[in-house]
Amino acid sequence: MTTPAPPRPARLVDHFQYGLDAPICLTWELTYACNLSCVHCLSSSGRRDPHELSTDECKAVIDELARMQVFYVNIGGGEPTVRPDFWELVDYATAHRVGVKFSTNGVRITPEAARRLAASDYVDVQLSLDGATAEVNDAVRGRGSYDTALRAMVNLRAAGFRGFKISVVATRHNICQLDEFKAIADRYGAQLRLTRLRPSGRGADVWDELHPTAAQQRQLYDWLSAHGEDVLTGDSFFHLSAYGGALPGLNLCGAGRVVCLIDPVGDVYACPFAIHDTFKAGNVRDEGGFTRVWRESDLFTDLRRPQTGGACTSCSAYDSCRGGCMAAKFFTGLPLDGPDPECVQGHGERALADPDRTVPAQGQDHSHRGRKPVFVSIGGRPDDSRTPPVSPCEEHPLAGFRPAELP
Repeated sequence: MTTPAPPRPARLVDHFQYGLDAPICLTWELTYACNLSCVHCLSSSGRRDPHELSTDECKAVIDELARMQVFYVNIGGGEPTVRPDFWELVDYATAHRVGVKFSTNGVRITPEAARRLAASDYVDVQLSLDGATAEVNDAVRGRGSYDTALRAMVNLRAAGFRGFKISVVATRHNICQLDEFKAIADRYGAQLRLTRLRPSGRGADVWDELHPTAAQQRQLYDWLSAHGEDVLTGDSFFHLSAYGGALPGLNLCGAGRVVCLIDPVGDVYACPFAIHDTFKAGNVRDEGGFTRVWRESDLFTDLRRPQTGGACTSCSAYDSCRGGCMAAKFFTGLPLDGPDPECVQGHGERALADPDRTVPAQGQDHSHRGRKPVFVSIGGRPDDSRTPPVSPCEEHPLAGFRPAELP
């Protein structure tokens, strides 16, 4: 008698779509304060919110994450390193076995900070760079930001920190620089990470101008197909899989299923790219804290139900692209069960031409008044943990710092 073969295990993506007991990747925007005013900033950061979570409240969230066995948290902003308690919170998280990956423009990555980071097994660094040259980068991130990022890379390499990430938002002006980005990463012993431009926050104002053309989308797909094993993408480009094959990374919108976002005041959103009341599931200050929001909120429960796929289910590429990015659709006024605005089959382009399409208003705007970037000196305070506390009423992102123009 032949023993029947055991059933094949379901694909990981099929398991993820119904949600997990804890997020795989939790993004936590510690502050909206930022010394720059990047034109595509998802959270419209600049000025800090006076109601952001206190140090003790942040530690309570970390305690929850440790109990939930969250492996690591992706800390961002704003510029998270300008929070006076940043290093204290990083140390607290790692002491509780919650790894930390934080995104930064590099302004506080001094030689001393780099050595501190290199000595930890539980901290990773993600440096933002949106051009392989100063001309391309600084047009998006502000004058002097390219030099600031490279200076941070020099400091990290000198400290022996290998494998830090260089995070690039793919735009119309830097797709042609993919090889150069990879060369920069190799030069500094880093790993390249590419992410998608979303039309949210200030990104909504520049999306039409900056999002890659159809030809560039194909160029990006081909490049990732050739280099994907060495380049991180997360779930940024699963919509490109409709070209023929799945790219490395999560081939699924993980919003509310395996990812979410906590903002500086404790609001929990289903998607790190969709900071809007439509996608707000609760607040960590509510009864039950983050755990209850993640496991019991109506929004997350709904997102974890089987999705119909809408009009996209009739497309032969649906199993590959899964209908694309929820945030990209929402902020361009397309139905969530419709095509991605950058659908490689052209369905999104036709949907964008609908005269009845209504683009939703963006959420909160924390931009600098006039949206002018502010440049800061990084000298004089090598030990950030000793920076005096910021007054709860102080909204300026550089409270406690001495402003200075970069040369």
